[in-house]
Amino acid sequence: MERRRFPAVAPRRTAPARTPRAPGTVSAVRLELVTLREDRAVITWFTGTPATGNGRGPLLPAVTEGEVVYGTHPARLNRSASEGRRTAHHTVELSDLEPGQTYYYRAHSRGSAAVPAPLHLVRGNAVGTSPHGLGSSGGPYCFTTPEAPPGRHVMSIALCNDLHLGETTAGLVAGVPLLRGVSQERGLAPYPEIMARALVDEARRRGADRLLAAGDISAGGAPRDLLTARRILDGFGRHGRDYFVVRGNHDRPRSHGPGVPDDGFRDGFLGSDGPSYFARQLGGLRIIGLDTYDKRGHGGDAGELSRDQLRWFRARLREDRERPTVVFGHHPLTVRHSLFPVTSGQRLDRRQARSILDAYAAAPGVFLHHSGHTHRNKRTVLPQAGHVTLQEVGAAKDFPGGFVLLRVHTGGYALNYYRSNSEPAREWSERGRRLAAGLWPQYAFGRSVRDRNSVTVRDLSGLAPPVPASGAAGGAG
Repeated sequence: MERRRFPAVAPRRTAPARTPRAPGTVSAVRLELVTLREDRAVITWFTGTPATGNGRGPLLPAVTEGEVVYGTHPARLNRSASEGRRTAHHTVELSDLEPGQTYYYRAHSRGSAAVPAPLHLVRGNAVGTSPHGLGSSGGPYCFTTPEAPPGRHVMSIALCNDLHLGETTAGLVAGVPLLRGVSQERGLAPYPEIMARALVDEARRRGADRLLAAGDISAGGAPRDLLTARRILDGFGRHGRDYFVVRGNHDRPRSHGPGVPDDGFRDGFLGSDGPSYFARQLGGLRIIGLDTYDKRGHGGDAGELSRDQLRWFRARLREDRERPTVVFGHHPLTVRHSLFPVTSGQRLDRRQARSILDAYAAAPGVFLHHSGHTHRNKRTVLPQAGHVTLQEVGAAKDFPGGFVLLRVHTGGYALNYYRSNSEPAREWSERGRRLAAGLWPQYAFGRSVRDRNSVTVRDLSGLAPPVPASGAAGGAG
């Protein structure tokens, strides 16, 4: 995603003086229900102590224990789960849940009840599927687990984007001098590498069979950064068999004078003069990867497919209309309900987006279009192609820092968001909340649980577990 303008931040009112906190007390804040599926939930929060004696100012990390108590009635929270370690960046997983059941819960650390991350600017809910407990001091909060996708499980695919290898400052905003971005602390590894490695590890741990990376693999298309990305992603498996990558606007070729421009993305991942888009078969599931910046440009304008690519893409859909299909590319087809002003640079060219939606309307096999670029979690279904879920996935490189796991069953599919869960990744992600003058979580996290976690029922009974294939991605197969 290129730099863009953000709304002006209203000046803060002077808060009344607070009584200094007693030594040893902590604040448990930024409670979030990150992942919700039929049998489990992942809940996170942060513990800190005020940096100043008057209780105001930023919170310094406070290493404590963390526990979630929960149950099926708000007055009977008779189960508990904890981390088994002390940390300031808490992640508790409830793993004994039942489908279609309503649960109530509280999270606490050292006697302090965790309070939700604020999503008031977008009228969102970070902690549950109902408003129960919102406005209270510690809950209990409430969620209802979904039913599992029908049928047997076929495969799981990790969907990620916006790794930005080579970036050194997150959140730089052109034209807003007070928004300076957030940089890594001295002495620590580059945050894009920390986040990318943690993503690969977490995707494997969560059972992903394949991984799709939807562009902006690098921050500026530098060959060294794309080679670093290749080495990290090779930790998941073999490129072109276990994971697939497409180009984003940050990965575009760079011109350094007359002659052929440098194309680090092609050198790092394509390795040939063939097209930068492709189609592959995985156990009957068709994967189509699009290059949504198949053009000349400065990167901040709208995404676009070349005429040849658009013609190829429409032909692939027409020739096998019923084939279960997942499409992934960097720019989204639409950007709706954004906290920040929407510009043309945030999406695909409007005419091409309409053309693609028309193609989807005539291809009932397409069920998912995965995109990045906006750096947010957002689920959209448009009436032009109501059988296709348009899923924007938050950036891998900063808050909330993770991926969506697509679980394909013979009777439907689930989309579940997971944060990358190494300790360095959690620390950097917490720093990333400061982006856009602290407004970033209200934009990037997802205003509702459904923006991060959803289940769709549909007939996918023709699919089988994928068989490992040979060859490399990069051609129009």
